[in-house]
Amino acid sequence: MEWFTDSDYWLSRLVFQRALAAVYLVAFLTAALQFRALIGERGMLPVPAYVRRVPMRRAPSLFQLRYSDRLFALCGWCGALLSAGLVAGAADDIPLPVAMLWWAALWVLYLSIVNVGQTWYGFGWESLLLEVGFLAVFLGNERTGPPVLVLWLLRWVLFRVEFGAGLIKIRGDQCWRDLTCLYYHHETQPMPGPLSWFFHHLPRPFHRVEVAANHVTQLFVPVLLFTPQPIASGAAAMIVLTQLWLVLSGNFSWLNWITIVLALSVVDGSLIADPHALPGSPLWYEVVVIAFSALLLGLSYRPARNLLSRRQSMNRSYDPFHLVNAYGAFGTVGRVRFELVVEGTDERTIHPGTVWREYEFKGKPGDVRKLPRQYAPYHLRLDWMMWFAALSPAYAHPWFGPFMERLLDGDRDTLRLLSRNPFPDAPPAYVRARLYHYRYTTWRELRATGAWWHRTYVREFLSPTRLL
Repeated sequence: MEWFTDSDYWLSRLVFQRALAAVYLVAFLTAALQFRALIGERGMLPVPAYVRRVPMRRAPSLFQLRYSDRLFALCGWCGALLSAGLVAGAADDIPLPVAMLWWAALWVLYLSIVNVGQTWYGFGWESLLLEVGFLAVFLGNERTGPPVLVLWLLRWVLFRVEFGAGLIKIRGDQCWRDLTCLYYHHETQPMPGPLSWFFHHLPRPFHRVEVAANHVTQLFVPVLLFTPQPIASGAAAMIVLTQLWLVLSGNFSWLNWITIVLALSVVDGSLIADPHALPGSPLWYEVVVIAFSALLLGLSYRPARNLLSRRQSMNRSYDPFHLVNAYGAFGTVGRVRFELVVEGTDERTIHPGTVWREYEFKGKPGDVRKLPRQYAPYHLRLDWMMWFAALSPAYAHPWFGPFMERLLDGDRDTLRLLSRNPFPDAPPAYVRARLYHYRYTTWRELRATGAWWHRTYVREFLSPTRLL
């Protein structure tokens, strides 16, 4: 069928597939390097205990059949290896069915991880990667032209990501409507980056312009994705620029990067390079793509209805395979920042003069003189959940207690998630957690003290605890 493919998008597909494979690579590396402490056999939320409670139909995963840390590591590192091969373009040099199976293997492996990841994998970008990764299975390779149906479905995903985020803001916090949210957001976001302090100190009128521009990009520009070229490419370029601004302003895992990847699939490659002659697509391939496109369109009903709902859900999956999901971010913005500071002591008796030493995390604020680092697109899962726990003790259940127990036990896998262990020779006798109010210092305070943060003690979050 002549309408089935569009060779003008051969370059867009090539860039999209290589970039998506790079996001997959980061995701699998994150999983392989952090899983033992988080969900391993001796982790804070062990997979074996989870799969005993949750049946396969609710959380389809290879680990429902069998779990071991060695098997999980094998899946994680195999996923990273397969992703690296796709980044290098290996899928373009093999038969089309094999290339599709390669992409499908990545999707199955990552679905298996997400569906047993529990709290640690409850972020919207996990479902987004799975939804986009499933579409990538049907995008083909150099043996056929890019299928038009899949290209339009990618635009539909990008529309839901951006438009959903815009609606959740307008319907949510008042500060989005009066253009003041960025007075606070750069300071209170989950994980600031190295430039976030400087973004926070931009003039307030500029912050209002930022919010207004964000509304335009998320509420108006996404509609233009469905217009003829080159307007659609221009809309995609605006989304890319907005996402790059967000990359500079904070650490949001791979959320910004996968949104950029989606936007690249919209760009008309013929505007950059001459159309690339590609073979016609086989009939079996056309049948498979049409069938799955129809399935995804049918499943889109509930996410589409969610966009129109006054009670719009944010980051919700409507099926256990994460095929079509609802997205959104920062419907509310905190006005003050709270942080949990975890401390330990090697003294066997607690008294008013007890010396407590702080554990330092890799990404979340702790030491007031430490400038936050850039980690995204890598995802520091423990650091993110510590931000949520500081908002409410409900977010700390049920992992925070096991986390503190592992510090008391000197668990090596847990300590690898931290940047500094103040007890290198032996585990502490007691640990505790205290809640602090953090705020950015002013320019004058920074020059005088060298500190990026100022913190004030609020209350005890967890009283001194020891192993029984």
